[in-house]
Amino acid sequence: MSGDSLAPGATIGILGGGQLGRMTAMAAARLGYRCHVYAPEAEAPAAEVAAAHSRAAWDDEEALAAFAARVDVVTLEWENVPPETVDFLARFVPTRPGAAVLRTTRDRLEEKAALDELGVPVARFLPVDGPEDLERAARTLGVPFLVKTRRFGYDGRGQWRVDAASDLARVADALAGRPAIAEAWVDFRLEISVVTARGPDGARASFDPVHNVHEGGILRRTYAPAPIPPDLAARAVAVAERVAARLGVVGLLAVEMFVTREGAILVNELAPRPHNSGHWTLDACLTSQFEQHVRAVCGLPLGSPARLFDATMINLLGEEAADWRRWLEEPGARLHLYGKREMRPGRKMGHVTLLRPLGGR
Repeated sequence: MSGDSLAPGATIGILGGGQLGRMTAMAAARLGYRCHVYAPEAEAPAAEVAAAHSRAAWDDEEALAAFAARVDVVTLEWENVPPETVDFLARFVPTRPGAAVLRTTRDRLEEKAALDELGVPVARFLPVDGPEDLERAARTLGVPFLVKTRRFGYDGRGQWRVDAASDLARVADALAGRPAIAEAWVDFRLEISVVTARGPDGARASFDPVHNVHEGGILRRTYAPAPIPPDLAARAVAVAERVAARLGVVGLLAVEMFVTREGAILVNELAPRPHNSGHWTLDACLTSQFEQHVRAVCGLPLGSPARLFDATMINLLGEEAADWRRWLEEPGARLHLYGKREMRPGRKMGHVTLLRPLGGR
């Protein structure tokens, strides 16, 4: 084993207690690793399948030091962990990914600026720090355009579309002074994503690009593979792997992209962790995204991302999870429930993957 490798029996610290941490911990257990979940929330689905759980604030240095003393490597399942938390833990234990990656990917403006600097195509953008910047965006980007908070936006939260000058005051009121970013509207043909893995030694492995369909800003379905030509798929994978390498990611990086009507690729968002659009890999690939994440952060050989089936992943939101029996009775369906107690509208309670033979309909 190399100096960067952790043998089975080691403990992986996971920052965040949601379903991504839950499925990561389950994959880790199959490979003989233990997981210790650190999260401030009262409900932590990941803790139900982990060997240990620390409930404490992100800035509780005493709790963080005790956590670090009990783990061999730290990773995360949510990019809104404060980078300062990762900086503190890095004094005691390897953190994969590191705080520098987090500082870039948790802030939409920093992320877009970093991609632009790397020469990766993105939609035109401008910083928004006040109402006058919204007016400038309308003049520079034209309408429609999007306004997004720089931080803490997910599943469509913190996003507004500006269709006319009359919308500017409404959006300014909604922002309430929060820093934001304005992005030019992209007339895309479809949204795709690539989940790529990178090890400490720079080894890389990527899953096939997939087609994502959102409703109200929430991912509803993922189709694997994406219905795009092989050369476009290869370009999407190359973009994802280049971004992961340039940012120094160790672990997974999910790269969401737009495919324009002219066949160009524009990167939309990054996530340095397992991703909702990679859930299909649990049932349809030789190595799931969660096992691949464990392999990468532990410095193990990366697994084959080869697809065994074509697949459709459907998110189960709110009360939809109550219809679990339907999916258990359907041939070719694989049900995953996250153990969350409260079924709120729009809350991701689980997902189901429908499998088809390769190239099938």
